[in-house]
Amino acid sequence: MKRLTRMEEMIMLAVLNLKDDAYLVALTDYLKKATEERILLTSVHLPLSRLEKEGFISSEFGEATAVRGGRRKKIYRITKTGFAALEQHKKITKILWAAYPEYSRPKG
Repeated sequence: MKRLTRMEEMIMLAVLNLKDDAYLVALTDYLKKATEERILLTSVHLPLSRLEKEGFISSEFGEATAVRGGRRKKIYRITKTGFAALEQHKKITKILWAAYPEYSRPKG
């Protein structure tokens, strides 16, 4: 299975957390708040497209709203394959961090 990049992992976790509100602008805002960093729409959109192409997420259009000028939101969801990739990523991360149960900051 393909390994996820850190950004792909963060996007997929944001999709899980936002549930029915997982659309591009909401995902970008959520990640900005979570990371306290400047995140551009394109830095979320490109990985989203890649994840969808690889079958890790799927999308469907929501209802049109007046607030969006009649445009519909593209809502993203995690697929079974995507969830399995997240689980694998989590497992690997736990194994790597387990080597340092008493993690201490390097001196100097």
